[in-house]
Amino acid sequence: MSRWPITKTNTILNIVPQGKRMVVERFGKLHAIHESGYFLAVPFVDNIAYVIDVRERAVDILPQSAITRDNVSVEVSGNLFVRVSDPERAAYGARNPLYAVMMHAQSAMRSAIGELELDEILHNRAGLNTLIKGSLQEAAVAWGLEVRRYELTEITPDEQIRIAMDKQAAAERDRREQVLRAEGDKRRAELTSEGVKISLKNESEGKLIQVTNEGEAEKIRMLREAEGKAEAMKLLAAAQAEAIEQIATRLGQAGGQEAAALALAKDYVKMYGEMGSKSNTMFFQESAGDAKSLVVQAMAAMKAMNLEGSTGGSGGKDKS
Repeated sequence: MSRWPITKTNTILNIVPQGKRMVVERFGKLHAIHESGYFLAVPFVDNIAYVIDVRERAVDILPQSAITRDNVSVEVSGNLFVRVSDPERAAYGARNPLYAVMMHAQSAMRSAIGELELDEILHNRAGLNTLIKGSLQEAAVAWGLEVRRYELTEITPDEQIRIAMDKQAAAERDRREQVLRAEGDKRRAELTSEGVKISLKNESEGKLIQVTNEGEAEKIRMLREAEGKAEAMKLLAAAQAEAIEQIATRLGQAGGQEAAALALAKDYVKMYGEMGSKSNTMFFQESAGDAKSLVVQAMAAMKAMNLEGSTGGSGGKDKS
């Protein structure tokens, strides 16, 4: 930039290198702008006043002190990428267009920093770069320059702010660690409770199945017992019927009634014996201890039963 403007001696046949433009003045006035190639110029009349490099170049913006909107002092540096888009404006729009755009970049950078807080600057560099680039492009048009991009390279707060930021970052890391630990504990408790819930559910379902099976087994057992009792009662009834039938057959034989009366008297005596074993007070009928009397009473009972049976049989025949 210190060598601006760059000139060249008129050699009549002049060569323009690729990526450069030559501005020719005739009698001190703009005559022509030649692109890469060669051209002829009249000596002592034509003067090559400017040799302009139209390739993109990077301009280093030195660190600048600035104050943010929340009154924090920072030093900010950056890189500016520009190229000459209009050689005529670059030659006559400013005495030194590159120096002008660099100065404007510094002032635009300080202005943009002053509109934002420190946290916004640190977390939104892309937006800050776009803001500075837009401000530079408007001013650079008059100087024949095109601002391609602007990049912040370093943002350095003062020492006290850096210490505070380090403490804040440490506190934030501790907070996140505590949050993660709490979330882990919460998740572990949820999984534990879920496991207990599933265990209790499975246990209750198992108990329900057990109770159901036990109830079903008890039901089957009771049915089997009832069936067994019914079968036993049927067998007992059949046995009793057969016994009664045999007794009736024997009673019809000779001496059967006397044997039945004797057995009945025997049971009668046995009954008195059982009554005496259970109580000290007993009531007897007349001649209760006379065995012959007991036999006579049994014979009378048997005759009465036979008479009632014959009467019932004859009645049935009359009805028929």
